[in-house]
Amino acid sequence: MSEHSAKPHRVLVVDDNEDAATTLAFLLTQAGYDVKTAFQGKTAIEIAWQFDPDVCILDINMPGMSGYELARRIRDIPRPHTPVLATMTAYSDVDHLDHAADAGFDLHFTKPAELDDLVSQIEHSLSRHGH
Repeated sequence: MSEHSAKPHRVLVVDDNEDAATTLAFLLTQAGYDVKTAFQGKTAIEIAWQFDPDVCILDINMPGMSGYELARRIRDIPRPHTPVLATMTAYSDVDHLDHAADAGFDLHFTKPAELDDLVSQIEHSLSRHGH
């Protein structure tokens, strides 16, 4: 979390692997973020409408709605700022990176990501986006 922020940045973590999502949410909470989790796309969209996250960390391979589709739907939610979108996935091939770019992702992390690297890149992206 930025030392200059009056309140913590809001992060939405979405992964159908509940253990992975809750563990990442716990670590990000310990790092000073306000974190919500979802385990599927439909719930994530509902949370995004209410929570208005500054950052969304999305798994790609989820049943029902992929992280690519979820990213597009989150970007379509009217809000004063655009959230930073990050993938958190086992995929690291060129096809995935192309799909992620087309869906509007700002950051890409391959599981398992190092927390320090994750926080550093999130903070850098938040400052670039004016958060």
